[in-house]
Amino acid sequence: MDPAAALLAALFAFVGYWPLFMMLIWVMGGLTFYHLHERGSRQSDVPPVAPDGPFVTILVPCFNEEDNAEETLRACAAQLYPHFEIVAVNDGSRDRTAEVLDALAAEIPRLRVVHLAQNQGKAVALRTGALMANGEVFVCIDGDAILHPHCVGWLVRRFRERPRLGAVTGNPRIRNRSSLLGLLQVGEFSATIGLIKRTQRLVGRVFTVSGVVVAFRASALRDVGWWTPDNLTEDVDVTWKLQRRRWAVHFEPNALSYILMPETIRGLWKQRLRWAEGGAQTFLRYTRDFLDWRDRRMWGVLAEYAVSVLWCYAMILTLVLTALAVLGVLPPWLEPPATPLAIWGMILSVACLLQFAVALWIDRRHERGTGEAYRPLIWVIWYPAAFWVISAASTVAGFPKALFRRSGRRARWVSPDRGFR
Repeated sequence: MDPAAALLAALFAFVGYWPLFMMLIWVMGGLTFYHLHERGSRQSDVPPVAPDGPFVTILVPCFNEEDNAEETLRACAAQLYPHFEIVAVNDGSRDRTAEVLDALAAEIPRLRVVHLAQNQGKAVALRTGALMANGEVFVCIDGDAILHPHCVGWLVRRFRERPRLGAVTGNPRIRNRSSLLGLLQVGEFSATIGLIKRTQRLVGRVFTVSGVVVAFRASALRDVGWWTPDNLTEDVDVTWKLQRRRWAVHFEPNALSYILMPETIRGLWKQRLRWAEGGAQTFLRYTRDFLDWRDRRMWGVLAEYAVSVLWCYAMILTLVLTALAVLGVLPPWLEPPATPLAIWGMILSVACLLQFAVALWIDRRHERGTGEAYRPLIWVIWYPAAFWVISAASTVAGFPKALFRRSGRRARWVSPDRGFR
């Protein structure tokens, strides 16, 4: 085999085998975590709440959330954990968010509202609320998240027993399921995000907490200098900062938060591009800090991210080469290997179906009945075609944007796609 053919064969094999390998790792890790920490649990289980549990501040940054803020804050006020307050930060909203928040503050005694004159970004809004807070633990959620009544109780139960526990990330559940993209994301949050967090927690380091539902120890946040204002994904950034200072990060699958996600291709692309650019910002900023032997538990996270970025570029390249081969415009030495990309697509689709089935089985107790739990399996065959291509393309576009993004440029947010409801 000549060198060009060998290189092409290696490229296509990498694109095919890498996701299969990672699927196996995630499924094994998810099942192991389930066996150790979740087996025997029921949806009706309530968290053990100590009478001297830490005082909690629920931080809710809001930007243009007039349609969602009331539902979100009423769910916060309905938490069954006894020791908490709510601080909502209106980050220069241009709609009626300020009026909605002020009306709720007059009605809900636990709620305080802070108004910022101009939009400063989520990181600044969170820090502003944190500086106004009285809690030992901050539970941070988005302005459209609906907390399960026991969510705060599950998030904070471990902080007293583990003094080096810096954060506990919760379990987001998709609540808008009226489209194919919505249903696929239901499975994605279980099969990809849920399994990854379970697996990473087993090895001791987590790539990111879920910014839509996470609890932080206040002293840990002060130790790492709070959230970084110029990072597009403040949740990824603060996770790496905590672990750089050797604070532990845990995953609590019982801490449920119901969230809205994009259900249009345009909204999904904008979201995934922001995730890709923010993740790359964090990787480029902190990787050097984790090369010390004492931080070796983070090396698996670093390696998995680096290889995944490389895979995204390789996947786009194979798609381009395959398309050009179909059009008959490639020179013979660049012809793709004999195994068509379509066969790999079928293999990966079946593997993806098995991964989704395992993940949905693990998370089945968080759904309303068996039918609802496994409903996304009907559509999962489209997941690699839709989400892998979008994720790969957004990474290919986002990584260079992060590389050349001006340091210190404030990461301000815009109103995201909330999907169809």
